[in-house]
Amino acid sequence: MEFCYLGRTGLKVSELCLGAMTFGRETSERDSHKILDQFVEAGGNFIDTADVYIQGASEEIVGRWLKGKVRDDFVIATKVRFPMGEGPNDVGLSRKHILAGVEASLKRLQTDYLDLYQLHCWDAGTPLEESLSALDNLVERGLVRYIGASNFTGWQLQKAIDLSYRNGWEVFSCLQPQYNLLCRSTEWDLIPVCQNEGLGIIPWSPLRGGWLSGKFKRGMTGPPQGSRIEIAEEKGWSESWSNYNNEYTWTVLDALHEVADESGHAPAQVALNWVLNQAGITSPIIGVRTFEQLKSNLRAVGWQLSDAQMQKLNAASKLSPPYPHDFIAQVEGDR
Repeated sequence: MEFCYLGRTGLKVSELCLGAMTFGRETSERDSHKILDQFVEAGGNFIDTADVYIQGASEEIVGRWLKGKVRDDFVIATKVRFPMGEGPNDVGLSRKHILAGVEASLKRLQTDYLDLYQLHCWDAGTPLEESLSALDNLVERGLVRYIGASNFTGWQLQKAIDLSYRNGWEVFSCLQPQYNLLCRSTEWDLIPVCQNEGLGIIPWSPLRGGWLSGKFKRGMTGPPQGSRIEIAEEKGWSESWSNYNNEYTWTVLDALHEVADESGHAPAQVALNWVLNQAGITSPIIGVRTFEQLKSNLRAVGWQLSDAQMQKLNAASKLSPPYPHDFIAQVEGDR
């Protein structure tokens, strides 16, 4: 794998990031460690988890793997925001929860510092100044090297950046948004903000929970048994069959399979390569459940889709922008 800078920082991360959300849930600790070893052997150094993943179990699995290794060889990222207990202050982005969260994450990961600490989602109940000043304090204390955000809107992200500059606080180095062939609304506000402000972009769910893995084709009447989409349907997750069984999805998947056949690469590799080739992208996060999925996803790098293939995928997945994006685009086009 190649390495790239994380936004405007001097931190170099691998062009794919390994997501650890499945560790301790669908993937056993033994297999998780095997996946981590293979990812590193392939040149990866960037590993992302979160405190809420299996209530800390994912961090603990990564921590036990990390123990005894050269800590500075890896870029370890985690996140804070979601409930970690039943108490009223066990959730959110208050100073209290952030400070408790970082201490608990450090303990579970068995490390003295975090390379990247991210706000997992916007918290309307906490003043943004409180959250940002708490993160700045963590950087000053050396517990955190860089900070980032995930699941913010464009205006929320821009406000956070502006507040940090205004107060002399540490500024976000990256954003972790959902971005894939079935979720291109990220392009309307979030990616422009990141490009304008110099933030790296590390997309989550580049395969949309498995929809872009190659398992799904037009004509199916339900998800494959045992697939993540079947589980999502049962649990009401956003990537459920009910939410994606529509003409837009099947049009995108038609194009994905056509390009896969043309290029000689698996559909998942094509979908990942498409993300890798988008402007501003740093490291898509691959969340694999098995060793075989990892081996397949690693083959998404080292080559590039042709212009014609990119255009085919872009055309099939294009979304009509909402107001005022459509109005502004028309005005710009009339110049």
